[in-house]
Amino acid sequence: MVFIRETIRAMRMILLLWLLTAIIYPVAILGVGQFAFPSSANGSIVLNIDAQPIGSSLIGQIFTSDKYFQSRPSAVRYSQGRIARPTGISGGSNLAPSNSELTKRIIEEATQFQDENIQPAADLIYSSGSGLDPHISLKATRQQLARVAQARGIKEDEIIPLINKYTDSRFLGIFGEPGVNVLRLNYALDLQEINRQQN
Repeated sequence: MVFIRETIRAMRMILLLWLLTAIIYPVAILGVGQFAFPSSANGSIVLNIDAQPIGSSLIGQIFTSDKYFQSRPSAVRYSQGRIARPTGISGGSNLAPSNSELTKRIIEEATQFQDENIQPAADLIYSSGSGLDPHISLKATRQQLARVAQARGIKEDEIIPLINKYTDSRFLGIFGEPGVNVLRLNYALDLQEINRQQN
């Protein structure tokens, strides 16, 4: 009799814990996220003027055209497009500094910049650990400014306000370094070009 009573009590405890941890808590967190941080809770999706998603401001993407600022190199390969859409895969290459494949890739990246007479910032040749970093440093942005302005046929001074607008400051004002959100900046450049063509 005691065994049955204890078994019933244990089952009630399991059911209560299951309700709390599998239903009530997740629904409460979801509700708070949707109410307090709706954009972040839904993936920080960036929409174009046709309300079509072009990517997430939290995920780095590959841009291949000279008209765009380039993101950090990534061991993760994204699907290609005018503005690439991420596949949702995350991860670094896990190659050791002594690995010849890593050395070869870095030398190739650095050589491309040397051909343009640029001493590249570290984040232009070294990949991020997650492969998803959406930001580049202000130095890396400035080093690409002349190329982007020339490819778009505009003055550098027309791009600088957009760089300033899409530069995220340090977290809580003290952690990390300011970084430029590449997707937002590139999309703002596209919008600027569309507006110029319409006027």
